[in-house]
Amino acid sequence: MAELPLDQVRTLLAVVDEGTFDAAATALHVTPSAVSQRVKALEQRTGRVLLTRTKPVRPTESGEIVVRFARRLARLERDARAELGMSDSGEPTRLSIAVNADSLATWFLPALTRVPRELRLCFELRREDEDHTATLLREGAVMAAVTSSPDPVAGCSVRPLGRMRYLAAASPAFAGRWLGAGTDTALHDLLADAPVVVFDRNDDFQDGFAARMLGGRGASPLRHSVPTSEGFVDAVAAGLGWGMVPEAQAGPLLRAGRLVGLAPDRAVDVPLYWQQWKLDFPALAVVAEAVASAAADALGPAPRS
Repeated sequence: MAELPLDQVRTLLAVVDEGTFDAAATALHVTPSAVSQRVKALEQRTGRVLLTRTKPVRPTESGEIVVRFARRLARLERDARAELGMSDSGEPTRLSIAVNADSLATWFLPALTRVPRELRLCFELRREDEDHTATLLREGAVMAAVTSSPDPVAGCSVRPLGRMRYLAAASPAFAGRWLGAGTDTALHDLLADAPVVVFDRNDDFQDGFAARMLGGRGASPLRHSVPTSEGFVDAVAAGLGWGMVPEAQAGPLLRAGRLVGLAPDRAVDVPLYWQQWKLDFPALAVVAEAVASAAADALGPAPRS
């Protein structure tokens, strides 16, 4: 009773990937009833609830363990089939990676160009905040991720990449109107009421900076959500609000006079790490080296362990 039947494991993975039992049934060419029975049988065998029956379904903590096992199993099966000559030698390998938007907009894509083309890799990138990319690893949705956590997800290895520096910035006109540029009024006395640009509703980066400046109080409730890295910077430069801009993106705009630094001595450094499955997968190792090399060129010194 300790074994995990492979058909049941694959079915659970299909349900997670497709989002519903019906969609998984279509993908597997079986009936929805068969899918439901396999998942229930696997839950009975493990003695755990593996899925939350929502739309889309989500794996529970126990389900995440099985999903990670299923993805590793699928990877090993593909490798074995290739070595046995049972698969199309021209079929590319798909590699799923979670990466935060600011890395994606600055240094990460050039890193992927360092991967040799003969590996025939297809990159499937999942954009997520660096504080949450580890969740996708934990759920088994990706094989690697750029994260802000030095603590490895179970079954993963971790290595430091470097740090992204962020600067509080605004357009000159905005700074003059809202933040007392050219006056004797202290910035921290004005920041709480000034409009702010955030990435989305989960973005608390600006609030954290404001709290340090204001002694605990966050940024203004007057905020604009712009959910792309490039759009975020454009919104700040256009004068919609102030925001924390990656140094790599802020530098040219500061030199051109389109942005001004609000607190040059208060830069915020965010450490970044590379986490990946502990799996004997040569292509993943090559990608890891390319990412680490590009990060060493583009980011600040790696955090000390």
